[in-house]
Amino acid sequence: MPRYATSLKRSSELHVPLETGAAASRQARGQSGPSRGTTALVYPAEGAAAASLILAHGAGAGQRSAFMTAFAEGIARFGIDVITFDFVYITAKRRAPDPGPVLELCYRAVVETVRQEIESARRFLFIGGKSMGGRIATQVAATDPSLPAAGLVMIGYPLHPPGRPSQLRAAHLPAIARPMLFVQGSRDNFGTPSELSPVLAGVAPAPTVHVVAGGDHSLNVSRRDQAAVYDDVQQTIVRWMHSVIER
Repeated sequence: MPRYATSLKRSSELHVPLETGAAASRQARGQSGPSRGTTALVYPAEGAAAASLILAHGAGAGQRSAFMTAFAEGIARFGIDVITFDFVYITAKRRAPDPGPVLELCYRAVVETVRQEIESARRFLFIGGKSMGGRIATQVAATDPSLPAAGLVMIGYPLHPPGRPSQLRAAHLPAIARPMLFVQGSRDNFGTPSELSPVLAGVAPAPTVHVVAGGDHSLNVSRRDQAAVYDDVQQTIVRWMHSVIER
């Protein structure tokens, strides 16, 4: 895939030690095998970077998937430093994600490393991700009021497992207390915008929901130009980030 090859040339690698954060990370290493860290890819902004955005991958594919590469490249094109990374179970070549607390520890280590290494992240840092990656970002933000995150970006938020709308993953969202953007396909089987809206009604500040008409959980659409849909979403994310920065 030419787009994938291009991203590897443009991006640079950043080692994230899971020792960051001390004793809690030792628990993560114990549950995730011998790996002592993971690798993040940094996609530098074109021009001066207004902010950094950490985007975590979904449960089924790592940071080098076509979706993650396309979004990292696309958002960086509009003046944002984008950082992706692999959760440790991906690095260890295992299919099943680690337990939630272990995923959260990994995400926190990435935040700490990015803040140390990337200048724009020390000014304005946004966190988020696709599906599971976005959910873990929300859990990290909800449990840590001091986390230096200006806002959160969720792409295909997994509100509930497919076919189980009563099993909501939303009780923690009011505790985040930061600006949030949800990009949701209108036919997402993990939660449609109409299912998400009442859940967010009592959340402050009021989250923004961007609906991708006809989009599924990965924003795939039928009978439309997929590249144009992705481009529109990427520009929407960047415009929303600027709106938060300028508040």
